[in-house]
Amino acid sequence: MSIRVLIADDQAMIRGGLRLILEDQPDITVVGEARDGVEAVAEARRLRPDVCLVDIRMPRVDGIEVTRALAGPGTPRPLRVIVVTTFDLDEYVYGALRNGAVGFLLKDAGPALLVEAVRAAHNGDALVSPSVTLRLLKHVTAAARPASGRSLPRLSAREMEVVRAIARGRTNQEIAGELFISLSTVKSHLSGIQTKLGARNRVEIAAWAWENRLVEGG
Repeated sequence: MSIRVLIADDQAMIRGGLRLILEDQPDITVVGEARDGVEAVAEARRLRPDVCLVDIRMPRVDGIEVTRALAGPGTPRPLRVIVVTTFDLDEYVYGALRNGAVGFLLKDAGPALLVEAVRAAHNGDALVSPSVTLRLLKHVTAAARPASGRSLPRLSAREMEVVRAIARGRTNQEIAGELFISLSTVKSHLSGIQTKLGARNRVEIAAWAWENRLVEGG
């Protein structure tokens, strides 16, 4: 069954380009487009796509508010949202992650990375590529307030290894290989970590790791 995608961007050329790239894939179908944030929310709720590609800057309602409406805390039947950014001035990405985005993508990332991001979001696995993940997380957490005065959740040594691997952009399969454990064990650790951190997805786990300087270079 095809991955159903909604594209929300105020520029027709970008929407058209994204559609051409995605519909060239046998397992992806673009089911709708939106020109602004209000349309994005309405169309997403009407169409219930598997993945929503949402521009961070749109008229009427921006990508952060769209993400909150579709995937934020308390949202019934939340959707998978990938925030699209130009990165240069997008400190807003941090807000998008905190409001339920499951991925983020640079607009100049290229066709292969776009397809990878959509499939990853649909599978609930990888973020994007490690390089993009690290650059963005370092950027957005640099401006975040440090969690001073708070004690860190009690994670086991193995769970901390998994957290650090997630923060580096590793997929579940890669984590299993690096730590010499089974894929099901990785998923079990991931579930436990999400519960302890109160994180909705692996993006929030990665952001938490960078905020608390648990990764080298953070």
